[in-house]
Order: sequence, then structure tokens, then C-alpha cells
Amino acid sequence: MAKITLQNLAHTYPGSKEQALKPMTHVWEDGAAYALLGPSGCGKSTLLNIISGLLAPSEGRVLFNDQDVTSTGTAERNIAQVFQFPVVYDTMTVGENLAFPLKNRGLADQAIKKRVDEIAFMIGLEATLDDRASGLGADLQQKISLGRGMVREDVNAILFDEPLTVIDPAMKTDLRVQLKELHRQFGHTMIYVTHDQTEALTFADKVVVMDKGEVLQIGTPTELFESPAHTFVGHFIGSPGMNILNGKINSNQIFINNISCNKLNKIDDISDAQIGIRPEYCRLSHDSGLPIVIKRVEDLGKHKVVRAAYEKTDINIILREGEEIEADMNRVLFDTDKISVYQNDWRVDHE
Repeated sequence: MAKITLQNLAHTYPGSKEQALKPMTHVWEDGAAYALLGPSGCGKSTLLNIISGLLAPSEGRVLFNDQDVTSTGTAERNIAQVFQFPVVYDTMTVGENLAFPLKNRGLADQAIKKRVDEIAFMIGLEATLDDRASGLGADLQQKISLGRGMVREDVNAILFDEPLTVIDPAMKTDLRVQLKELHRQFGHTMIYVTHDQTEALTFADKVVVMDKGEVLQIGTPTELFESPAHTFVGHFIGSPGMNILNGKINSNQIFINNISCNKLNKIDDISDAQIGIRPEYCRLSHDSGLPIVIKRVEDLGKHKVVRAAYEKTDINIILREGEEIEADMNRVLFDTDKISVYQNDWRVDHE
């Protein structure tokens, strides 16, 4: 297991004028499970490949347990990596695939069998151990890749690059739970790349949210939901994401287009504020609040989502259980203690 330090790290690909990774300095705790979350092209895989040693950064250093490994390869860093598409040895059986990394390290046959049986049981491959890998479907082959990545107990870190892409949707939830259980049992430092917030939030102790090559926030799922550090994090986390409205702060009072809204306890005046409020913390009203036009209502079973608009700005509202929409409900109220305030997209502290 390893504490991973990214020190003044940045990367620009040859021939490009834009940084694929913007400068960052972070320390990732030994034995923690992290998820790199963001849209396609945000730099997740670039960062993962730098950590693994597949890619050398153009700036900065990578340290494992305070030892500089920037110029060393993957083998020297003692990591395991699972890629988006299955990498298996077709001529071997499932069991031989899982055993391969252990045999390379000279473990005794009895120890190899014990560990292979443990991993096969955890990921549901125990019935196929004697089957040729070449005869299996893509989802089972990817399970082999996952198992082979996790079979070693002596690795510094296990890195996953969107490992569930080819997995049947019905299996994804079970595999996420199994990966979390493996982490809980063995305590490896794990880093998991995904663009799927459900995967990230259910797997990781801390989620690293990225956009356009920049790490915008590292936090627990609760921190990302309740206190997004950047408007992108607010938009990206949640379904629907956070509502963002342009406004201003004057004498602790929020104004949206000169309409007086909530009053905060203590905050500096801001002429170009962005007001963030999650749909869960919005309430429909008859006679007070911001005037809105309701466009449609989506019934999702457990709750309803009201799609509305204030002038040209969309506002989503999640109705609380048992809450009904009455004909004259054409205003929205915000829970004051759940409001986030931003300036230039970054969170501003307030009470």
C-alpha cells in the first residue's frame, strides 16, 4: 500500500498548446479508495497513467510513500492496473489467468490456490475456473481482468480505468459492492476512473472531480453534494444537478434580478454572485419566492421532478414525499441553510 503524492504535477502532450493536466499538488492517503470522476476528455486517464508510470509528466513529481518514482516504470512502482477493455490470456483457463501474477512472483502452489479461490469466489468466477478464457463473453473476461488486478496482496496500489464499461448492467451493482468489500478486507490504495457518478460515489471514500484538466474538488460524497467547491461540481453531482442562478449579495440579502430572496447571516457584498441550490432544497409556493413557469413534471416513482424556469434560467425542483402541486403554485422558495454562493464559479464562504 502507498501514500501517493502529486507534487506540482502538470502535463502537456507533445504538439499541443493546451495542458491536458493543469498544475496540481495533492496527497492521497495510504489505503484509501479514490474515484477520478469527470466527463470524457477531462484528464482522468492521463492522471491515472502518470500515477501508474505508463506516462511521464511534463512537469512535477510523483511520490510513493515519499519516494520519488517519477522516472520509474509500472513494475518498479509495484502496482496493478485494470483497463477499460478485458486483457486476458486466451490460451489459459480462468484459474490460470488469475494465478499468473502470483506464479510470476514465485508463490507456493498452495498459497496461489488459496488466493485464487478467494478472489474467484468474491467476483463470481468459482464455477468457471477450469474454463478456457477464450470461450467466455466480454463481461466474464473483464471479471478475469478485475480478478487478476486484485489477486496480489503486496501491491502499492490498484488502478482501475473505467473497468465496468463492458460489464452487463445487471452485474455492475454487484461488482461495485464486491470491489468495495475487497478494499475493506485488504486495504489496498485504490484509484478508480469513471464518468459515472453512481460508480464513483458508491465505490470511493473520496471522489476527485475533474474538468478540463483541473482537479476542482476532492471530497466525500456528502461533501460534494452538500458543499460543492465549484459550480461544475454542483452541476455534475446529483440528478438533477444543482440549480445555478445569477444574482448579487447586498447587506447579507440575496437578490436575483432585483427580486429579494433569502437573507444570509454573514457574507460580503458580491455584485456578480452565482446562487446555487439543489433541487432537493427547493419548495413550491403560492405567494412568496421567485416567480417561475412550470414546464413539466416527471414522476420517477420515489419522487417527482418539476422542470421549471425563471425567465431563461432552468430550475429543477424535487418534490418531497406526499407533496402535491396545486394550480396556483407558481413560485419557488429556497432553504436558506442549503444555499451555496459562488463568484467566478468558485465557492464563497458564508454563514
